[in-house]
Amino acid sequence: MNEIVTRFAPSPTGRLHVGNIRAALINWLFARNGGGRFLLRLDDTDAERSRAEYADAIVDDLAWLGLSPDGTVKQSERTALYDASFRKLRDAGRIYPAYETADELDLKRKVQAARGLPPVYDRAALKLSDAERARLEAEGVRPHWRFRLDMDGPVSWHDLVRGEAHIDPASLSDPVVRRADGSWLYMLPSVIDDIDMGVTHVVRGEDHVTNSGVQLQMFAALGAKAPEFAHVSLLTGAEGDKLSKRAGALGLDALREMGVEPVSIAALLARIGTSQPVEPVAGLSELAAEFSFAQFGRAPARFDPADLLPLNAKILHAADHARVADRLPPDMDEAAWHVIRPNVQTIGDVKALWQIVTGPVASTAAAEDAAYLAEAASALAELPWGDDIWPRWTAALKAATGRKGRALFLPLRQALTGEDHGPEMAGLVRLIGREEVLARLEAA
Repeated sequence: MNEIVTRFAPSPTGRLHVGNIRAALINWLFARNGGGRFLLRLDDTDAERSRAEYADAIVDDLAWLGLSPDGTVKQSERTALYDASFRKLRDAGRIYPAYETADELDLKRKVQAARGLPPVYDRAALKLSDAERARLEAEGVRPHWRFRLDMDGPVSWHDLVRGEAHIDPASLSDPVVRRADGSWLYMLPSVIDDIDMGVTHVVRGEDHVTNSGVQLQMFAALGAKAPEFAHVSLLTGAEGDKLSKRAGALGLDALREMGVEPVSIAALLARIGTSQPVEPVAGLSELAAEFSFAQFGRAPARFDPADLLPLNAKILHAADHARVADRLPPDMDEAAWHVIRPNVQTIGDVKALWQIVTGPVASTAAAEDAAYLAEAASALAELPWGDDIWPRWTAALKAATGRKGRALFLPLRQALTGEDHGPEMAGLVRLIGREEVLARLEAA
């Protein structure tokens, strides 16, 4: 079997959003699962909308996600390759010039609709004589160019997700592949790139099924072996409805600002739309090892942004210190991280939690608990300090005061942390230290 080669082909006209990220992730996971390569192709032929800063952001975002490509190309640098294939197809009669204006084509579609016919191009340009074409060009009419579909029966292929698939070319218009100004549309350059880059599998959304049928004819017309195709279901909203523009456009920059871990994003997007459960994972390698298109269903993949933070919390709760150390306060060691992490939803939460340890802290204990806190300080002062100081201290207080449950523990938490909830007190007391605990009790 040849090496698996996949590609992710975004247009650098904006930041990556969850739909883009899922496409990139699935391509990366499939390639890594098979020991293959994952390539990035920047579809930047739209000169008006493509921006260098967006291209840079895409590269940066993929790196942050851990999806760095094994190679990168830009379509804007490959026009000579497209021109050569264009000439080959034109000389073979598979690309032909068409001279209708946009208004004329729109009128044709309206007439077809009025007659109850599908809006399929009538191939009028193929009926023009050489003299008629010469006259139009002498009048300054510049043609756009269409790929002539082979209408002899359906185009069929085995889809890795959908199973047996086919389209009927007779139901389609010959696609425009090049505009009158010489600029390229998506269909043909994508095929030329896939051939040149050695792409073995094209993995994309099910909205490209018809495109795949057309592009299979383009591969054949260029004398190339076509890649295999996998068309995954599209994302929908939490209730199964069409994904809202707000959620669908949720950009990676926004997720990064929320403090979501890249592996949390991957863990969610890799599993929705499959038979596998969404669950915490340690890294991308775990997702890649378990990846299979056999686990993908055809039902819509339901994406709910609200699922990200709870999943993120579970992943951080299991994260070892080495994985997050470079983003923690410099004086937070492994023992401190183990105390703090059960209460962390994002790394951004660490700062406030660490403030409880380092201080200053303002007590929120009630005034009527002042005498109890004074007794607590006296009891602590008489006990030898050790890792088990919290259970020994509270046991002594319980015996001396008769308090138990909330009445025993809450005033201590309020005096020492200024909060009603938070990390376990046994760990916090050890981190705060004997002298600081006594000072906070005295202040309370």
